Amino acid sequence: MSPSRPPTPSPVASALVPGLFVLIWSTGFIVARGSVPHADPLVFTALRFSSVALILGLIALAVGARFPAGWTGWRGPLVAGFLMQGVYLSATFVAISHGLPAGIAALVGSLQPLLTASLAGPLLGERVSRRRAAGIAVGFLGAALVLVPKLGATDAAGIPPGALAVSLGSVVALTLGTLWQKRTGGGGDLLASAVLQFLGGTACAVPLALAFGGPRFDAVGPLWFSLGWAILVNSVAGVLLFLFLIRRGAVAGVAALFFLVPPVSAALGYLLFGETLTLVQIAGMAVAAAGVAVANRG
Repeated sequence: MSPSRPPTPSPVASALVPGLFVLIWSTGFIVARGSVPHADPLVFTALRFSSVALILGLIALAVGARFPAGWTGWRGPLVAGFLMQGVYLSATFVAISHGLPAGIAALVGSLQPLLTASLAGPLLGERVSRRRAAGIAVGFLGAALVLVPKLGATDAAGIPPGALAVSLGSVVALTLGTLWQKRTGGGGDLLASAVLQFLGGTACAVPLALAFGGPRFDAVGPLWFSLGWAILVNSVAGVLLFLFLIRRGAVAGVAALFFLVPPVSAALGYLLFGETLTLVQIAGMAVAAAGVAVANRG
């Protein structure tokens, strides 16, 4: 059974979807910040991944998504999901729970293309052009402008060194997962691949929660709202919007949308939690985004 072709969206919907996607993706870091007072971060991510894998799996079966026929086809997205979903997001939630501002976590996550471009040469044999090398350097310079001035500071805008180290480690896992996906091939049914990636994330998050998670889980309204938002909006709706944009053929445009996530996350962090950035940090965020953009086009 072949999947049915989705209806052609209206011009208004096509114009609104990219902005909606950025907003939804940016709320992932806000959800982490909002869940901190009420639940252990590892327990939260374990519940999130297992629920998303189940819901996306049911959607995939309903629309006739084509899953790989053998273990070789399953292994690639499972390993990628283990690293890109399980390790990356679990570590990000842990870092935010230990005081890393949501906007800073989003910025650190946005460095993944720079690390990928840096490692693609030695690991995958890809040539790094001068333009890409310049973009990598500019991107890391911008990140340094954001991170260094407030590293270890004790005010509200301070960046705890331990939490930052965990966040940087999470981006290494995200980068390795991306390189693994590039090496094993990212073809096939995109929805089926998303299901397998969340299964891989579940295979990481559940053992982490059982081994290192705490019993803290306050069954209060804000926590249920955060968990429901993380599952249904940030993950399920976010993934479906991502697939919609990819199927429109706007791959480069989708990549460019991720440059907007750190500033939007920082703005939401300020409005909801009073997280602030200095003018130097705001400028650094813009420089980092420009460097990522140049590196992606190099």
